[in-house]
Amino acid sequence: MPDTQHGHPAMPPAHPFDDDKLREECGVFGVTGVEQAANFVALGLHALQHRGQEAGGIVSHDAEHGFNSARRFGYVRDNFTKASLMDTLPGPLSIGHVRYSTAGSKGNTQIRDVQPFFGEFSMGGAAIAHNGNITNAGALRRELIERGSIFQSSSDSECIIHLMARSLQRDVPARLEDALRRVEGAFSIVAMTRTKLIGVRDPLGVRPLVLGKIGDGWALSSETCALDIIGAEFVREIEPGEMVVITKDGVDSRHPFRPKKSRFCIFEHVYFSRPDSILGGRSVYETREAIGRELAKEAPVEADLVCPVPDSGTPAAIGFSLESGIPYGMGIIRNQYMGRTFIEPTDQIRNMGVRLKLNVNRALIKGKRVILVDDSVVRGTTSRKIKEMILDAGAAEVHFRIASPPTAWPCFYGVDTPERSKLLAANMSADEMADYLGVDSLKFISLDGLYRAVGEAKGRDPKSPAYCDACFSGEYPVEPADMIEQGFEMKTAAE
Repeated sequence: MPDTQHGHPAMPPAHPFDDDKLREECGVFGVTGVEQAANFVALGLHALQHRGQEAGGIVSHDAEHGFNSARRFGYVRDNFTKASLMDTLPGPLSIGHVRYSTAGSKGNTQIRDVQPFFGEFSMGGAAIAHNGNITNAGALRRELIERGSIFQSSSDSECIIHLMARSLQRDVPARLEDALRRVEGAFSIVAMTRTKLIGVRDPLGVRPLVLGKIGDGWALSSETCALDIIGAEFVREIEPGEMVVITKDGVDSRHPFRPKKSRFCIFEHVYFSRPDSILGGRSVYETREAIGRELAKEAPVEADLVCPVPDSGTPAAIGFSLESGIPYGMGIIRNQYMGRTFIEPTDQIRNMGVRLKLNVNRALIKGKRVILVDDSVVRGTTSRKIKEMILDAGAAEVHFRIASPPTAWPCFYGVDTPERSKLLAANMSADEMADYLGVDSLKFISLDGLYRAVGEAKGRDPKSPAYCDACFSGEYPVEPADMIEQGFEMKTAAE
């Protein structure tokens, strides 16, 4: 399979505003039954860019040229909009992937780590793109290497290709089923053969995957917002534990895994997904507004102005304002044009910190008691800088209200999370965090309040939670075997 690729360019350092956010690690997209399918995939990946900005790849297939692949570092818009590249990806069937690195060479990605991955089997070739994280990848990798497998990447996702190669099943969908029965953790997958587009979600449905219809063709996507950009109709979500095999004859739905209670990632509602997407039949934007309303009920404070920390805090701030009756205002303005080639990050520039991307609306802030609404506090570094900017602008008081519970535990299901010792909430109480940040007050929405906001009227059922909330509760629905082997300590009864 021809594979056009570039050497690793100098990647931009994480921006001082963005490096204190949890990062969803991947987005996947696939299309079949349309001419020049790779062009539709490029558009879909552009809409999913928020799910991975480090690198992207596309694989396509047509009868004349077979499988073709292109993998690039950087943004979709900088690579997959060039006719000279897209002309090398012909055919009516294509899949793609955007990524940050989690498992594998985090922060030092090589081109061989960029998905989709491709394998040539006895019954023909197949490509696979994976969103999530395999929590037993270390053990699987050791076993496969001992049996003669030769790995080309450091990605946990490559284990799936090797497990498929060793399967005795007779077709690619069956081999994929066989492989995924050995896999633990979270996975939403799009895959392709010469004639089939395949989508699979893990039995807990931790990561999202949706089905769309475009003309006579079909699309699979991490989020509905990417269906919108290509003019596809949202049909439904792929169910937890479901595999769909799409051919010219339509969609064949299978349920190859033992049924389990769904544990979809609740942080998709809070931050990861785009606000114009639909999750579980609910508008992400409306859910985030509901979170803000619930937060205002739980943590009221006398103030003059409600301001979002842009952009992720905006819907929750609107909800907080509507519920509290305190006026909403854009007290912080985000520079949307702070690109990766803006300026060399010298020490002088680095010391400007978030001011490169955020600026305070001084005329609005001066003399006001300000409520800042943000989606989360991870390390606390950015929150401190934003607080200083607000005070420098003349604010009388600064109150933080956070649209998620304290992030006290790392995620092992496809999210780039600092180790627990670096999570502020793992080491401090809320009052201690307020003192550390230097704010007049700091309050988080409760876990019950978050559940109410996403539609669970009675809050969280501690015996059977409806979502994966491990980053808040420390209760992992799938044991992170590799991390425990490396010394990670699970939550104790005392905690």
